[in-house]
Amino acid sequence: MEDLKKYDEDFFLFLEAGYIAINQADEDSAIKLLKTCELLRPDNLLIKIGFGYMHLHKLELKQACNCFEEVLRSDPNHEMAKTFLGIALSLTPDKVAKGEQILEKSAQESSDADVKKLAHTTLTFVDQFVKKTPGPAGTKQT
Repeated sequence: MEDLKKYDEDFFLFLEAGYIAINQADEDSAIKLLKTCELLRPDNLLIKIGFGYMHLHKLELKQACNCFEEVLRSDPNHEMAKTFLGIALSLTPDKVAKGEQILEKSAQESSDADVKKLAHTTLTFVDQFVKKTPGPAGTKQT
């Protein structure tokens, strides 16, 4: 464990690299980087959000929801976890309304401008693409 202490100052570099790996669809690297973060600071909630974010990217919505809900059990006011949970739920066919409700609350009440923007953008996406009523076969939707 003494050897790990010298890497603790690099925790946020490992974490950020993990999120970048997720964005680049490099699951292997993302897992290794997030596991490294778990070794350094096992109680940091951003690690669990990272795993949830990875599941969200892979559209493994149930697993993503589980990760975000676990964070919210530890910190019920965690704005990022709430918003990501809202995104995952809004993409789940039988939970769209619940996801929208969470996103609307995040869009109105979040103290973080980026979280508010993400919630608004997702609500727009859900309205335009998720809740879109399919037209008759062979017709183009506008």
